[in-house]
Amino acid sequence: MSTATTKLSRHIQAPRPRVYRALIDAQAVATWMVPDDMTSYVHEFEPREGGRFRISLTYDAPTDTGKTSAQTDTYHGYFATLVPDERVVEVIEFETDDPAMQGEMRVMFALRDAADGGTDLLAVHSDLPPGLAPEDNALGWRMSLDKLAALLEAGA
Repeated sequence: MSTATTKLSRHIQAPRPRVYRALIDAQAVATWMVPDDMTSYVHEFEPREGGRFRISLTYDAPTDTGKTSAQTDTYHGYFATLVPDERVVEVIEFETDDPAMQGEMRVMFALRDAADGGTDLLAVHSDLPPGLAPEDNALGWRMSLDKLAALLEAGA
């Protein structure tokens, strides 16, 4: 098991219940949980403890850097913990033949009320496989969290 971890914080100008809903809503996840220059497709999504999900991220431009196929990263997992308006913990794994990208990872989102009425979100992605550079992972997460904030703040 890897000890590599990505840890990011993001302030979102939206109340905790709205942020939490965006973490467990398939349509919202397809919109925000995808780095720039990629498109998301949610195959399966059961937002309950033990519920499974499967998501593909496809590069918009032709590439050979996908983990599952030339242009696509597909991952699956389950919701390990759901504490309404407070915490989401997912266990995820890439669908890949590359041993350097295999292994279970954990993604944890913790939500706290901010003094201005918004939400402070902490995202921790741990147990990264050795083939996933933490700095690349952090960049993808920053892009995604920016999209989450834009999605929620647009509807504020």
